[in-house]
Amino acid sequence: METISFNDFAKVEIRTGTIIRVEDFEKARKPAFRLWIDFGEFGIRKSSAQITAYYDKDTLVGKQIVAVLNFAPRQVADFMSECLVLGAVEADGNVVLLQTERPTSNGFLVF
Repeated sequence: METISFNDFAKVEIRTGTIIRVEDFEKARKPAFRLWIDFGEFGIRKSSAQITAYYDKDTLVGKQIVAVLNFAPRQVADFMSECLVLGAVEADGNVVLLQTERPTSNGFLVF
């Protein structure tokens, strides 16, 4: 495991947001959803997420998640992913979303 400085970590913008729209992402190589996430004053951002093992479209809408906002956008098939939704990856590759212990305002900084 590589060690980084606190200053490196402090550059990462990790914020809370609420999923407001979910679609199947049929053009992704692995099963995934296309998400639209409201980050309050930071706007609505799109993300591709391989979270289909534990989540379905209906239960994701309204769920508050944690994501990195200041990575460069990334093209995934025909979709531009504008943030990285964070999750814990199990040994089999399934992802459990990271969430706050209680609701927060969208756009709150996670430290």
